[in-house]
Amino acid sequence: MSKLDSDIIVIASGPAGMAAAISAAQGGVRVIVFEKAATTGGTGNMGMGPLGIESRHTRAKQFKPTRDEAFEIFMDYTHWRADARLVRAYLNKSGDTIHWLEDLGVEFVEPASYFPTAYPTWHLIKPATGRPGPMASGTMMKIMTEKAKELGVQIMLQTPVRKLVKKDGKITGIIAEDQSGNDVEASAKAVIIATGGFGNNPQMIKKYTGYDVGKDMHPFRIPGIEGDGIRMAWEAGAAATDMSMEMIYLMPDNMSLPPQVHEAFRQPHLLVNLLGQRFMNEAVMPNATFTGNAIAIQKDRCAFLFFDENIKKQMETDFDFRNIVFPITRFENSDQAIQDVLGQGYGHLFVADSLEELAEKTGIHFDGLKQTVEEYNQFCEKGYDELFNKPHRYLRPIKGPKYYVGRHFPSAYGSLGGIKINDRTEVLDKKWEVIPGLYAAGTDACTIYGDSYVFVLPGNTMGFALNTGRMAGENAAEYIKTA
Repeated sequence: MSKLDSDIIVIASGPAGMAAAISAAQGGVRVIVFEKAATTGGTGNMGMGPLGIESRHTRAKQFKPTRDEAFEIFMDYTHWRADARLVRAYLNKSGDTIHWLEDLGVEFVEPASYFPTAYPTWHLIKPATGRPGPMASGTMMKIMTEKAKELGVQIMLQTPVRKLVKKDGKITGIIAEDQSGNDVEASAKAVIIATGGFGNNPQMIKKYTGYDVGKDMHPFRIPGIEGDGIRMAWEAGAAATDMSMEMIYLMPDNMSLPPQVHEAFRQPHLLVNLLGQRFMNEAVMPNATFTGNAIAIQKDRCAFLFFDENIKKQMETDFDFRNIVFPITRFENSDQAIQDVLGQGYGHLFVADSLEELAEKTGIHFDGLKQTVEEYNQFCEKGYDELFNKPHRYLRPIKGPKYYVGRHFPSAYGSLGGIKINDRTEVLDKKWEVIPGLYAAGTDACTIYGDSYVFVLPGNTMGFALNTGRMAGENAAEYIKTA
């Protein structure tokens, strides 16, 4: 068994882990990062940017909210089913964390919102290509990795941690495994867990959230995100928290679809469940969390959005909704794009010449669908949706001759929760007492959303990871100087 020694050990090198490592190293202590993958970054390589409240960017544009307003928005949204002290600590630090990242060399473009009724808190990272988009945050992770190394942080790749070491009630190190399968024992005065949750562990997802991955839940599955840190914390006596999925919605394997097809089936057209009934105001669909919630309580947790030939032609000119992730403005080459998807055998897009054929192909109850289409078309003629008050500008009749249908399911960016922490990111045991020397940051400990991701303040999950990572690094560095 090889042996190492450090002041602080950080488990995993995603946004929370690297923020913790850098912050601790800036505090003048020795840090070792253990990472199970062959590269650093984790889920942080996949995103676009973190939340920031009252950063220099939002202040220059006089963008709301202020820190006080953000706190009130957050707590009202969660119905105060979140740790208010932790929420406040995170939000208050978030603007400064944007500046801290800039000092490391990260560049941002103008803050953005995800949908029209959200706030512009999303600080999009400027990647090497100069154009923000999915995976732009990989540039940030590369910069953070290089900065950590400059500060003397030792990064052990392909060295997964298997167990925490606890002596006399204190965490004193870890046991890991090297590339040859041999044990590595590392001692430290503090350990920070930042392993990213359990979003790629179908068994944990089923056990703790009730969803079946690949059936009624189609999350983004990041390799290696399997709940390791949560398991180790529980074994060391940490209290468990409520655990959930960071709910959104999508057509399965949406990244394999041409982007114009993906976006066409997220527009405010007719959305029904397997009973053939509408169940929400389709104008709410840009809020992916609300839509995911609504789909999750339908029969078989699925829904079908469809439009006819006339609506398809309208979308060839312009989309009603646009988003920053997929900046597609219209349904280009619609016929060819649909045929390409069908030709690949994709099982969640359907084309039919009649409602009867549509019901047969999708399993939607025909009588319910027929009644819904008739009622919906009456609303369109009146210009008033008597059922859900959908804005009249989105009320377009469904009359054929062809019908195009996309099947949606709940999805998730990842998991939420598992390890109970306080507002200093110290891990608590089942008596709510601090486990000396143990900290947790990021998704493993993210229980601040209540029952729904706070999408009105976009950039939250990456923001929580970076900020709690900084908090953990700073607080752990302070702890070991007095331990």
